[in-house]
Parts: sequence; C-alpha cells; structure tokens
Amino acid sequence: MKNLFFLSIVAIAAFAFTTVSDYTVDTASSNIVWTGEKVTGKHTGNVKLKSGSLQVDNGKLMGGSFVIDMNSISCTDLDSDMAGKLVGHLKSADFFGVDSHPTSEFVITRAIPQDTKGNYKIMGNLTIKEKTNPVVFKANVSTSGGKVTATGDITVDRSLYDVRFGSGSFFENLGDKTIYDEFFLRVSLVTK
Repeated sequence: MKNLFFLSIVAIAAFAFTTVSDYTVDTASSNIVWTGEKVTGKHTGNVKLKSGSLQVDNGKLMGGSFVIDMNSISCTDLDSDMAGKLVGHLKSADFFGVDSHPTSEFVITRAIPQDTKGNYKIMGNLTIKEKTNPVVFKANVSTSGGKVTATGDITVDRSLYDVRFGSGSFFENLGDKTIYDEFFLRVSLVTK
C-alpha cells in the first residue's frame, strides 16, 4: 500500500511539472506551396490553412496538427486563364474533389529531435479525400518572441489517396500525358 501511495505521488508530481504549451497556428502568416510534376514539366501554387496547432514542451516539439482548406488551391506559374483552368481541374473529382472533400488534415504522431538546432524527423498521418496514410519528413522548428515557426517538405504519393487522373499507376500508355504520382508540399507554419 505504501508503494502504491508513493507511485501515485510521483505520477502527480510528474504531471504537475509538465510544461506543454499549445500554440495556435496563424493561418494568415502560414502557407503551403505545392508542386506537381509531369513528363513535360511541372506546376506550382499555394494552398491555405484553415486551422492548426503545435504542442511544445520546454522548447521541444511534441505534437500538432493542421487542416488544409482545399478550396483555396491556387496556381502561381501560369497566366490567369490557364491557372483558372488548372485550378478548376485540381478541384474536380478527377483530382481532389473539393466539393465532397473541402479539407485535408495532417496529425503528428511523433516528433523526433535530430540535433540541438531544431531539426526533427516528423512522423504523422495525412488524410486526403477521407483516406489516411502515414508520412515521414524532416522539419525545422524554432521558437522566438513567443512564436513557434515550423517548416518542412512533405512528399505525397497521390495514388494512395485515390487521386488517379493521369497516373501511370492506374492507366497504361499515357506517354507524355503522364502526371507523376508524387507531389510536394513545402509547409511553413507560424503560430500566433
């Protein structure tokens, strides 16, 4: 009985000294740049965040998540008419079906420090079109002036999320019409 009481006191003390702070992501200051590649070139653009948070304990990233507003997809490498056509296609059921799936989400499951310079190996779950798959990527996290800044590059295999248009994984003989399965997200999060 004495040991049980002692263990309870230790557990309560450990909980009391936990200093995990929850930081809300400033969606206006944060950004995601996407890049998609095909046989004949590539396109790039932005997509905005709807919400997000990062959990930090004594300067170390412990967890977090963010929600992507799929209706905010834009294209930055084409003139306005061509960009509008591409964005319309990306929002359609051929790609991300934003009418049915207006948001995507990433949730950190582990943040493993790699050094003392704020570099991490991030493990988490990415949900697109209601399909969830694990992703692993490197990120850098810094804290300054009461704000947390986190940046990372995520490689996404769209075939895992039922995004099939122009994919050589689903269709044969596409030739120079092939759009590669992997696309890239450069995520920059800044908290309030």
